[in-house]
Amino acid sequence: MKITEKQILEWLEEVKDPEIPVLSLIDLGVITGVELDDHRVKVNMTPTFSGCPAMDYMRNDVIRVLKEKGIEEVEASVSFETQWNSNMISEKGKKALKEFGLAPPQTYEVIVDINMLTHVKCPFCDSENTELKSPFGPTLCRSLHYCNNCLQAFEQFKPL
Repeated sequence: MKITEKQILEWLEEVKDPEIPVLSLIDLGVITGVELDDHRVKVNMTPTFSGCPAMDYMRNDVIRVLKEKGIEEVEASVSFETQWNSNMISEKGKKALKEFGLAPPQTYEVIVDINMLTHVKCPFCDSENTELKSPFGPTLCRSLHYCNNCLQAFEQFKPL
């Protein structure tokens, strides 16, 4: 059986972000390409942040999953050639973030507007009556918010 890029991408759906386990690296947009030749698969990855502490873990998980699928020679390389931004999160990924209790990032054109951090829809009740409590969350990619309607604190995956 000849392995295709489509098959590799389907297998990589199993590799989840270690900080948000409902989100695959495919849906997060971290997998930026797959190269195939006769005996080797190379997966190209880009980190969400330059100092992402989970990148080695994710890279090793990509290699592990593909080897478990029978690919003997796997290379997963991390590169900044493609710069990650939150627009790379798929619609499926944004839905998964919301269901997980994280407000997904808004899609933007050209630049991120500060209003995108301060006007966030609550992932629990969909209210826009929310307030930014801190632009700094538990990880670099999240901010802390509070909903004045359902009285829930929540995090937003920041638009970047």
